[in-house]
Amino acid sequence: MKKALILNGINPKIGGVLIQGEKGTAKSTAVRALADVLTNSKVVNLPVSATEDSVVGTLDMEHVLKTGEKKLEPGILAKANSNILYVDEVNLLEDHLVDILLDTAAMGINRIEREGISYEHPSRFVLVGTMNPEEGTLRPQLLDRFGLCVDVESEKQVEERMEVVRRRMAFEHDQVQFEKGYEQEQRILRQQIQSAQLLLSSVEVNDDLISVVADLSIELGIESHRADITVINTARTIAAWKQRTEVQAQDIYEAAELALPHRLLQDPLQATSSEKLTMVLNKKIVENKWIV
Repeated sequence: MKKALILNGINPKIGGVLIQGEKGTAKSTAVRALADVLTNSKVVNLPVSATEDSVVGTLDMEHVLKTGEKKLEPGILAKANSNILYVDEVNLLEDHLVDILLDTAAMGINRIEREGISYEHPSRFVLVGTMNPEEGTLRPQLLDRFGLCVDVESEKQVEERMEVVRRRMAFEHDQVQFEKGYEQEQRILRQQIQSAQLLLSSVEVNDDLISVVADLSIELGIESHRADITVINTARTIAAWKQRTEVQAQDIYEAAELALPHRLLQDPLQATSSEKLTMVLNKKIVENKWIV
């Protein structure tokens, strides 16, 4: 979850991240923590009850008719520009609003058309959706539009669950002191993200690795070309995160694990999406002599 959030923070063109998990697994906490390591960024919430006008904004038609000038009454997409747009329980949001969000995230522009008059403004943001699969799922067409998808579960080891409790108690006892204890780690992480953002445009990927990605999607039966593009974009971002200007096979492997499972058709009589992906990836490692 943290890796997927950081990669989208470095490169919003990945297309956002969908976080699936049970209640109480720190999904919202992780999203809000991302803002602290992205420069000049904040979390903008989009409520499930939002209307289309509140999301995209509207044109002040009275002002247009009186002055002939366009005047925007900004919506959530205007406020989200250069920030993190967070949709909790995204699976409960109306499908056409999810479409609008994903289109805007992909283009970086929000277009408003009313009464034959159009207006557009920049809207570049890190899109993060969270959901509990027990409360319903997203249609496959919408799942494909999310760049990355991760599943989170509660801790199953006693010591790790104890550590969750200890940290929560320490936070409640003295929030200021608790945050001071992580200041250096946060500062280092912020610098790493900034460094990766600067390096990203210089990262190259060779045709051999692009061929492997295309072959991987074909073997997995993934029809959408968006999957291939997302794996390459994510792999380039991983390379930048690791301070390299060339994508390596291990970057493709990591990217595929984040970008492909939610795009696989699930057959209840066969292995899970993650298991199927792992089997095919391991096969590709042998075929291409990858070192990961």
